[in-house]
Amino acid sequence: MDESDQIKVTRRDVLVIGTASVVAPLLPMRSADAKESTPMNDTQQPSVEGSTTYPITFRVNGISRNIDIDPRTSLLDALREHLKLTGTKKGCDHGQCGACTVLVNSVRINSCLSLAVMHRGDDVRTIEGLGTPETLHPMQAAFIKHDSYQCGYCTPGQICSAVAVLNEIKAGVPSHVTADLAVPPEATNLEIRERMSGNICRCGAYSNIAEAIRDVTGSNG
Repeated sequence: MDESDQIKVTRRDVLVIGTASVVAPLLPMRSADAKESTPMNDTQQPSVEGSTTYPITFRVNGISRNIDIDPRTSLLDALREHLKLTGTKKGCDHGQCGACTVLVNSVRINSCLSLAVMHRGDDVRTIEGLGTPETLHPMQAAFIKHDSYQCGYCTPGQICSAVAVLNEIKAGVPSHVTADLAVPPEATNLEIRERMSGNICRCGAYSNIAEAIRDVTGSNG
């Protein structure tokens, strides 16, 4: 065989051929009649079978609301981004600061830790639903009276939590302070501070917050 007829394989050829043999099986197969997918515009809705959102209905501040929502959306984001109720604040987004506290069926929760789809049919109350500028909730009025805030960012969560604290005390729900005692909880300074410990005020208005809550309860403790 003549030398010119011999196949010459360089090192570069070996690398190219080897790479192709590895990548080719990983490429998706495409049928001849496959159609190009068209991106959805803002006015289009996904089909039921391919939908990535779910409809939920719940009551928010006494009004029935219906929204289609991604199942991964937190209750906090549903309130702020979908219903535009921005009074509920996003602080740490990890359930550590309490700025996002709302009332669900009269029980306080960190809305950043709860998925909106978990609350179908629930009654949700935010700071906007506690009172109005003309008719303040007693707790809102007490916070103003006792200057229980500085920057105000944590205040909506503080007030919602404080309202729940009063409900817990009235219902006799024990806290860490009263769990081992045979007497029902009272709105003492120690009891209030313990129950409000999940709400952080970076400005340090804790004494004023406790005073406002005691004012509403009529307690001097």
